[in-house]
Amino acid sequence: MCAPDQDEQPRTPASPPPSRPPTRKQATLVKQLLRAVKRCSVIAAVALATLSLQPANASAAPAPVVGGTRAAQGEFPFMVRLSMGCGGALYSQTIVLTAAHCVSGSGNNTSITATAGAVDLQSSSAVKVRSTKVLQAPGYNGVGKDWALIKLAQPINQPTLKIASTTAYDSGTFTIAGWGAATEGGGQQRYLLKANVPFVSDATCQQAYGSDLVPSQEICAGYVSTGGVDTCQGDSGGPMFRKDNAGAWIQVGIVSWGEGCARPGYPGVYTQVSTFASAIASAASTL
Repeated sequence: MCAPDQDEQPRTPASPPPSRPPTRKQATLVKQLLRAVKRCSVIAAVALATLSLQPANASAAPAPVVGGTRAAQGEFPFMVRLSMGCGGALYSQTIVLTAAHCVSGSGNNTSITATAGAVDLQSSSAVKVRSTKVLQAPGYNGVGKDWALIKLAQPINQPTLKIASTTAYDSGTFTIAGWGAATEGGGQQRYLLKANVPFVSDATCQQAYGSDLVPSQEICAGYVSTGGVDTCQGDSGGPMFRKDNAGAWIQVGIVSWGEGCARPGYPGVYTQVSTFASAIASAASTL
């Protein structure tokens, strides 16, 4: 997954692209100055793009999934790696669902390359497609609403990942996957890593993050007592998913932020997809 930048950070992009989004931790710092930025949110386009817009002590999820194992080719065909150092999932064959803090606003954008179709990013079979537009969650300011859509120039012929429209699947054990750092502060991964993490209640998560957590918009997961498994920097925007009653994968979360990566006492924080399912569908229909 992704590797942490500092304490409180969003699972921000692995390799800092020109428009690397700020982390939640920096957001807290920015809030102290501007009272308007949160971890992992891209607030002032380029100027604030390098700041962590997340809670002061929350860090991005671990990169290639800390404590993870290598995924098999074709195991999660909906996974996407974005050139700014984030992850994502195919909402449709022409739209990628990722985190708002991974992009710097809405509008025409041909600077992002989406790589899919292979667990090995260097594989000759990997499909690379450029973006045409970006739609960041309306009203996003670094606190909550951490979702965005990227329209692709052409379809990626891979299965898509259905998103949860109710809270029915917002519990149990979830799967996380990504090319981010495998250890806090580590480098990005060439091969897709995966791991399982258990649901963490809002009450328990608030013990770790206090008012930085937005319970109505975020969902937590991880091993609170022992740590050891988590997403990290470079995993931002990637999906957290599980099987539905029909045995199909369904996305319940989007890698957003956390305190470091896989630290005991600090679970990963994810955008609660069911909360924004309607808004996401409405936004996708305009792209």
